[in-house]
Amino acid sequence: MPSGSKEEWTRETLGPAIGRYPERQEKFVTDSGLDIQPLYAPEDLAGNGREYHRDVGYPGEYPYTRGVQPNSYRGRMWTMRQYSGYSTAEETNRRFRYLLEQGQTGLSVAFDLPTQIGYDSDHPRALGETGKVGVPICSLEDMEVLFQGIPLDRVSTSMTINATASILLCLYIAAAKKQGVGQDKISGTIQNDILKEYIARGTYAYPPRPSMRLVVDVFKYCAESVPRWNTISVSGYHMREAGATAVQELAFTFANAIAYVEAAIGAGLPVDEFAPRVSFFFVAQNNLFEEVAKFRAARRMWAKIMKERFGAQDSRSMMLRFHTQTAGVSLTAQQPDNNLIRCTVQALAAVLGGSQSLHVNSRDEALALPTEESAQLSLRTQQILAFESGAADVVDPLGGSYYVESLTNQLEDAAFKYLERIEEMGGTVDAIEQGFQMREIGESAYQHRREVEAGDRTIVGVNQYVTGEPPFEGLLQLDPEAAQKQIQGVQRLRKERDDSQVQAALKRLTVVAQGSDNTVPAILECVESYCTLGEISQVFRDVFGEQEQMASF
Repeated sequence: MPSGSKEEWTRETLGPAIGRYPERQEKFVTDSGLDIQPLYAPEDLAGNGREYHRDVGYPGEYPYTRGVQPNSYRGRMWTMRQYSGYSTAEETNRRFRYLLEQGQTGLSVAFDLPTQIGYDSDHPRALGETGKVGVPICSLEDMEVLFQGIPLDRVSTSMTINATASILLCLYIAAAKKQGVGQDKISGTIQNDILKEYIARGTYAYPPRPSMRLVVDVFKYCAESVPRWNTISVSGYHMREAGATAVQELAFTFANAIAYVEAAIGAGLPVDEFAPRVSFFFVAQNNLFEEVAKFRAARRMWAKIMKERFGAQDSRSMMLRFHTQTAGVSLTAQQPDNNLIRCTVQALAAVLGGSQSLHVNSRDEALALPTEESAQLSLRTQQILAFESGAADVVDPLGGSYYVESLTNQLEDAAFKYLERIEEMGGTVDAIEQGFQMREIGESAYQHRREVEAGDRTIVGVNQYVTGEPPFEGLLQLDPEAAQKQIQGVQRLRKERDDSQVQAALKRLTVVAQGSDNTVPAILECVESYCTLGEISQVFRDVFGEQEQMASF
């Protein structure tokens, strides 16, 4: 390469190559439409007031581009979680214990749709959905079975639950208490990110503003009583799965996070009292380098937001900690073994990007819930990356790459521009009520679909390299009687419990919901009285109203 400028290299070296390889000279872009240059050099990192060495910095130092800990995986390996939940609490407990025996280091609970939106398994709206895409949890009795034999003072648990998050947290606290474990000893994360439900996922129950109160009530309660618990996992994952680009994933995630921080501060919580327990949840998609850059940009953005916008003083308030899951939407029913490679690349992106926690999807998930063998293979993918690949041996191994640093800068700039647009609309909730985020994601998803159908974007085994293949065998088969057993269980519980105690607890919750006191202690009293999740949710529906799909969507 010539010793002169990048321009000289482009003219003298790249120019002649174009004639030799014309088929590779089309315009290259990332999934977010960011230009990919054939060469990156220090001058690509200049501009926008940036100084290359200052911005890259060192791991463990503000703005944490290179990681929130100075030693990353050299100090502690990421938590290996496999998202699990199906059929019944008993079956899911068996899967949990199997995965822990295989070396999983944390639990991640998938709840079925009725549980997510606040209905018991015998509710008419639960028909056909009980235990299908997660575990059904109707009461403390189910929660006790779910974690039977699993010491909750020694296992960290993540729960993907939003509209009913405060109820499930109380059920977990009560189940731990039954084991003799105090709430000051349990650790884990409750997703509790209701805003993205209105944007992308749809498992909301109540309108946005009272739902925000429930989120903040969890912040307050845990700050006082559950110090090791992450009170929210602000999720970009589901928005990206709905079709968002990496830029939109960053922007909309942080817009939601800003709304939660503002709500908590507005409720009287000092920022450094709750912010250290705020965590995040991102996807790892196929574009390896864009995903690595996205995670690095995310750390820097959050550090700046917390320091410059909210005046955080505690360094922990500025440190972005996040869980990553590989991209479910990228899995294909065609040639499902290809999903092994997709998930490995995606998991590698998460590791190179410094994720604190990781779930790797299984090859058969485009067809069914994963079998034990598939889940084990996904766990082995993590373990091979951790202990055989060398990817965990160096902190921020791609830091300093001209390409990665340039992508990191571009992603940050583009995401902050989106944040400015949302601010001009009046903030996140106002933008949601106007349908802004939903429309933006819809347009990106439509563009992606058009590219696939036109053959401009290759999906191996789907629109290119297609082969005839026999049906995939060995899929997980759920017990057809499981839903009926679950329904019978909740109906039996209602007959056997102390109904006067139940009604008294629900009445107290109604009074609290109508007022301004924290709802969590009243919910905890309800679950310990064996009120069902559906009964507690109905109190909130009666007081707050029920959210219907917004017309602007």
